[in-house]
Amino acid sequence: MSEKKENILTSDPGYSYFEKAPEINADEFQKVIDSRRSVRVFDGSPIPEEVVDRCLSNALLAPNSSNLQPWEFYWVRSEDKRKALVRACFSQIAAKRAAELIVVVARTKTWKAHAREMHDLFVKLGKGVPKSALTYYGRLAPAAYAQGPLGLFGLLKRIIYAVRGLTGPTLREPVTRAQLRTWAVKTTALAAENIMLSFRALGYDSCPMEGYDSKRIRKLLGLARDAAVVMVIAAGRRAPGGIYGPRIRYDPARFIKKV
Repeated sequence: MSEKKENILTSDPGYSYFEKAPEINADEFQKVIDSRRSVRVFDGSPIPEEVVDRCLSNALLAPNSSNLQPWEFYWVRSEDKRKALVRACFSQIAAKRAAELIVVVARTKTWKAHAREMHDLFVKLGKGVPKSALTYYGRLAPAAYAQGPLGLFGLLKRIIYAVRGLTGPTLREPVTRAQLRTWAVKTTALAAENIMLSFRALGYDSCPMEGYDSKRIRKLLGLARDAAVVMVIAAGRRAPGGIYGPRIRYDPARFIKKV
């Protein structure tokens, strides 16, 4: 009888590693969530370097697809680059008054090197690593994310997925470079939220900005061709009037569907 094929996605791989979850003060966490607001006017006080370092380190702890970490974070500290970045953000008050500015970037081509690195790491670990993990990073991940020259492999995958989907659940994307970009941006946005919540937990505030000239930012930072600017985060300590009014949210029933 043939051995049943392992699948790391649907079967328990049998890891013995255990990490006990620490006790959390739920009320304090809720305070962080409730008090995080988009602050547009800051009081001019600086943020200690160690605070920014901690927030950026927390970004790297965000959940991400297959641990492929398709993100980069540019803490703009040069005065000349900062002035140029403010201008690229249309001189928004949040950018002008921020103590610090961080450009959040998603990458669509780093996944291959990261998948190979994960595979090699598991190979070095040797005993105890399930074969399904090696298979995933050695074969499945490359097959899932690769698009091929001129996107031809992606087109082939789209046809295969469509046929396979006639008889059961199947992977549908990414089969285009646009979908791969969406994949990278989704993961990177999770990391950006970690940054903003971290600033709030440490007594500072932030404002995520989407109003900017992405071409100018790309040139300013010398970004790779596959890089996508996700947002620019302004950070500082809120000033009186820095929040423009009470938080407005619509009826939860409009968005939360219990099906």
